[in-house]
Amino acid sequence: MKNSKIIQKAKVDYWLLVAVASLLLLGLTMVTSASIGIAEKSLGKPFYYSFHQAVYALFGIIGAFIVYSIPIKIWFRFAVPILIACILSLIVVLIPGVGKEVNGSIRWINLGFVSIQFSEFVKLGIIVYFSSYIVRYQADLRHKVSTFIRPLILIGFICGLLILEPDFGTSVVILATVFSLLFLAGVPLWQFFILMLIVGTMLGLIAVAAPYRIERLTSFLDPWSNQFDSGYQLTQALIAFGRGEWFGIGLGGSIQKLFYLPEAHTDFVFAVLAEELGLVGAVGTLSLYVLLVYRGMIVGLQAEKREDRFAAFICYGISLWVGLQTLINVGVNTGMLPTKGLTLPFISYGGNSLFVMCVAMGFLFRTDFENRVTHKGYSFLANMNGKRVQA
Repeated sequence: MKNSKIIQKAKVDYWLLVAVASLLLLGLTMVTSASIGIAEKSLGKPFYYSFHQAVYALFGIIGAFIVYSIPIKIWFRFAVPILIACILSLIVVLIPGVGKEVNGSIRWINLGFVSIQFSEFVKLGIIVYFSSYIVRYQADLRHKVSTFIRPLILIGFICGLLILEPDFGTSVVILATVFSLLFLAGVPLWQFFILMLIVGTMLGLIAVAAPYRIERLTSFLDPWSNQFDSGYQLTQALIAFGRGEWFGIGLGGSIQKLFYLPEAHTDFVFAVLAEELGLVGAVGTLSLYVLLVYRGMIVGLQAEKREDRFAAFICYGISLWVGLQTLINVGVNTGMLPTKGLTLPFISYGGNSLFVMCVAMGFLFRTDFENRVTHKGYSFLANMNGKRVQA
């Protein structure tokens, strides 16, 4: 009877639920609008991409419910195996004859009925592992340089595997998310800034090491100078933004998606959204992301107040990940950043990305649930505050 009363008092974070549900529905709508033309011409099935996106969303929601049903402490125990699985998956993709090449990148493994992009799962796996590492070594992170360097060597190896695919965008998101978590963990600023300088230099060298990356870096600065070659994609996206004006030309009315703007339903779906829904629609969409990130950070803060730092850092990591990837995608669409192959969370077409994002939301809702109920087992990490504890 007592437990049933506790469960009855537990409620969901409705603002978080509204943000996630709205983005999911908006994503299905925009994928349908942006892909209907190309799907009809290339496949003879106008709703091919929208149907697949809906199926992936359904499986993502099921995955989120599964994660929601598992206590956060269970994931703490499996953090190291999750990390090992992430590394092995990235190695397997690079094995000749195993990985599937698409547009010059080897990021997928084709299982026949579905292609799996492991780098999407790695983003979430890295957050789970580093959250556990911060909890186990938080005191040492603030005082011992070696404890700070060890995980960076590991993350450097993982990013190296990603760059071999190549997947430069995912590497940037993972690095930025991990650095943000270390900053929140209280790493001394001098170590943090030295690290930023070293990593920034390395990323710069990697960026200019390949001709196509140099082309992307130079073309986004002035896409109109070569608008029919390296600047074509960005100029078409900017035209879409200009046509949208304040209130857009109407849902389904985009001209740029009709074979002018490449990847209109994937990487550049935000440009189509801005064309059809205007500045008001674009700002409204960004407001949903702000709400999601804000509520996610609040859920993490509440978990930290009850001394469950593992759950807190998972929420911080997921919120930062969503925010960073959104900023990068919107920055690319608007010409503020060089072109990168990163999806817009929940909205761009992509089954792996959508599924993993939904699963990540399961962590947020589970943590929020544990914040709202009183149960001794949920505060199992309370005694780990600032202490070195082996998993």
